[in-house]
Amino acid sequence: MALDDIKELISISDDGVKINDVSKMRERMDSLVYEAVFEEDDEKRKALLMLVKEIAKAGGAIPASIQTLYEHMGQDYPGFTVPAMNIRGLSYDVCRAVIRKVKELNVGAFIFEIARSEIGYTKQRPLEYGAVACAAAFREGYEGPVFIQGDHFQLVRKHYSKDPDAETDYMKGLIKEAVEAELYNIDIDASTLVDLDQPTLEEQQRPNFERTAELSQLIRDIQPSGVDISIGGEIGEIGGKNSDPEEMRAYLDGFNEVFKGDKGLSKLSVQSGTSHGGVVLPDGSLAEVSIDFDTLKEMSEASRNEYGLSGAVQHGASTLPDDAFHVFPEVGTSEVHLATGFQNIIYDSKHLSEDFRNEVYDFIKSEFASEKKEGQTDEQFMYKTRKKGFGQIKKKWWDLPSEVKDPIMKELEAKFELLFRELKVINSRKIVDETVKPVLIKKEIPGNLV
Repeated sequence: MALDDIKELISISDDGVKINDVSKMRERMDSLVYEAVFEEDDEKRKALLMLVKEIAKAGGAIPASIQTLYEHMGQDYPGFTVPAMNIRGLSYDVCRAVIRKVKELNVGAFIFEIARSEIGYTKQRPLEYGAVACAAAFREGYEGPVFIQGDHFQLVRKHYSKDPDAETDYMKGLIKEAVEAELYNIDIDASTLVDLDQPTLEEQQRPNFERTAELSQLIRDIQPSGVDISIGGEIGEIGGKNSDPEEMRAYLDGFNEVFKGDKGLSKLSVQSGTSHGGVVLPDGSLAEVSIDFDTLKEMSEASRNEYGLSGAVQHGASTLPDDAFHVFPEVGTSEVHLATGFQNIIYDSKHLSEDFRNEVYDFIKSEFASEKKEGQTDEQFMYKTRKKGFGQIKKKWWDLPSEVKDPIMKELEAKFELLFRELKVINSRKIVDETVKPVLIKKEIPGNLV
């Protein structure tokens, strides 16, 4: 049992966790994380994940809010775009790969994130995701703020239409869970509620900004003392029509009128021509995406100059051509969300055996056959659905031998380096250290680990 192996390496008291031998604890973190993630008893799993996170924090990997960096960006844009990375599978290994490049390239501005939908189909609750991200940082010897984000905490339109209060209450519960798990960056997506049948932009955006303000107020009410959680809003559902400054003003003016808290939004997600996961052609390949960088520039400048936000946020970008990413900082984009591209590297790697890939695909065909849409080719269905191949059979992925996982991580590291260079976050550690002072929030570890 991994817990038995670390009893001499840590001390637990009312003052929290103390690490007695940091180097040995780093070596033992792999087995402790594995035990925590795959413990079958719910309460014991939560306790183990809490212990994992507290050990990582004691070692200097501290969950933090990016709010103060974004406040700085709102006044003086530093010329980089922060990558926000959704890690859907092999999360501990992939987060370690990210951190290796972070350390090598002196990156400070980076975010690990997980969306509401991903929490479900990847089987990663906020506590697990936060613990794994912090553990990976500690394992690789990283000390400093670890920005972990609840991405697309979205009010689902069909659920909301049926019962607005129930859907809002669900989101409030998820926010409370995320904040308790130390996800100190949360993106609220109520853009699904925009009512285009209304005669004015203000009335169209009203359900969006009113619910966003309500959920933002909850966040401010429950955030720990000393922590200002970074809150993002969204005005246009990704995959719809491109956003424009008039929509932005209607949304932000409405939000600022309704919201009564001290600090409001730090950024704003907009639509500029992408879609989540890319547009899949019948043969399973991706169509070229034409992104409207003029929209991004206009929205970033307006949100920064008129409202003091960090700028516009771009979703659905990871499948863009590599030579497109340098444009994001050139047009002042504050943050870009990246997910499917990393998933594609894992699935399409030559180092993943055909037998294992087919095993995963057979599982997807069996479990999710009802999700295949009329007219969709097998290739289109598999590309759109294979994100769901990570969660229910997560242990099989984690149990892949190192001779398979290690070279896949090398492929991912190359992608992370390219992104960090193109988004200009290399050597961003200095400005992060100057603007962000992580607050160590000690959590009590449940006493049921024996």
